[in-house]
Amino acid sequence: MKNKERIYKLSFASVYPYYVEKAKKKGRSKAEVDDIIRWLTGYSEKDLQNILASDMNFETFFTQAPQINPNASKITGVICGYRVEEIEDEIVQKARYLDKLIDELAKGKAMEKILRK
Repeated sequence: MKNKERIYKLSFASVYPYYVEKAKKKGRSKAEVDDIIRWLTGYSEKDLQNILASDMNFETFFTQAPQINPNASKITGVICGYRVEEIEDEIVQKARYLDKLIDELAKGKAMEKILRK
């Protein structure tokens, strides 16, 4: 995947506002975006605020995540032209999982379904 290095180096804080904007355009909230990020990664709200105040990149964001949710493997579908369940690179797959969850939020899916409960 040619975008791998670009995704690795991308600052999480630089992308976060786009997640929030996408959600808000569809009547969803920043709190729901934060819930999704915390569900996927295991970061606390305080951790997330510290990350957003830093220049942490996606590679570090996912490698240092306290615990990737065991139900993340239930996230399936196509994002950016790739089936998320078939992406071999772990960091890229996790970044695309997050993209997919934010897409589901913006499409009006219930939080229980997004969080694979």
